[in-house]
Amino acid sequence: MKLHSFFISLLLVTIVFLPRFSLQASVRVGAERMDIITRLLDGKKVGLVVNHTAILESCQIHLLDALLEEGIQVEKVFAPEHGFRGTADAGADVTDSRDKRTGIPIISIYGKNKKPTAAQLKGLDVVVFDIQDVGTRFFTYISTMHYVMEACAENDLEFVVLDRPNPNDFVDGPVRQPGLESFVSMHPIPLLHGLTIGELAWMINNEGWLESTPGTCKLHIVPMENWKHGDPYWLPVKPSPNLPNDQAIRLYPSLCFFEATPFSIGRGTYYPFQVIGYPDPTYGDFTFTPTSLPGFDTNPLQKDKKCYGVDLREYPFEGGLTLRFFINFFNKAGKDAKFFFSRGNWFDLLAGNRELRKQIIQGVSEEEIRESWQPELNRYKEIRKKYLLYPDYLN
Repeated sequence: MKLHSFFISLLLVTIVFLPRFSLQASVRVGAERMDIITRLLDGKKVGLVVNHTAILESCQIHLLDALLEEGIQVEKVFAPEHGFRGTADAGADVTDSRDKRTGIPIISIYGKNKKPTAAQLKGLDVVVFDIQDVGTRFFTYISTMHYVMEACAENDLEFVVLDRPNPNDFVDGPVRQPGLESFVSMHPIPLLHGLTIGELAWMINNEGWLESTPGTCKLHIVPMENWKHGDPYWLPVKPSPNLPNDQAIRLYPSLCFFEATPFSIGRGTYYPFQVIGYPDPTYGDFTFTPTSLPGFDTNPLQKDKKCYGVDLREYPFEGGLTLRFFINFFNKAGKDAKFFFSRGNWFDLLAGNRELRKQIIQGVSEEEIRESWQPELNRYKEIRKKYLLYPDYLN
């Protein structure tokens, strides 16, 4: 009887997980289309904008190593936030270095300058961008891409994007308003933009958002195969230190707003962006204590303080954007708005919107808040249609 139960359990596991993995196994990301890539790069001096996510999934080889094996002349690597290996804390400066395996120079573009200089690009013919995005406006890799596109346009270099799926493939949230431009909010797009990194690059270029040389980037996109908008996708490598799993990635768009408050969302634990808490029993029965945690965060908010709140690690959330957690904790706080929105300007930059903070303080319902976003979202959706490389779920 026990053996019979074991085989039933095994069959159920197979039924649950086989569709997920068989669907993903058929996706061929841009980095794996080496026949196209080598044609674009053959005989040229190449710079790479990559991090630890630039992996060929079929063989788990980093793009840098794969290109060198193909005889491509890679001259430099440009490292974004979190560094070439993806281990630096959020916001920490990334320094110049050399790759230990190949000796190729690694140039930081997250520190003294977020945009490659003419001197740093000297001697190159083309720059290749291959970094996994998570589909949110405030994930800074898309801002890095913008600056590199500008630099390539100014220095007459080609720019190649190797496309990857969007694991938060929704169109939702406020569209960034004029005057709230920042490194976490560079483009007039919704918080969840519903594009792949390649589609977004095409939009940035053709909508004239490259400030110094609008529309002149020599852009090439190597598209994926066997993927369409709305297909689920589970990242094989965590995209940044504090997005360690699928649940964190799903909750990231909704919990990131807490970064502008005194509330911890689990930085300094092994489950960041999956818990919410504050050093006060008012906020819940679940407890956690942020600590200095190499590989995640070495100086987290509420460090070494016992926080009380909620555990969302098993919360059944399909993804997208919800304000329910944020509004619930604001109401629980029962204190003035200056306490909760301890960094109100930062909240506005994350939201890309001046009204959202006021609406929450005034007690406007989530349904009403969402309704206020719709006119701008509808206009964005019309623009988005022009840049789709894959079949769309909105059709």
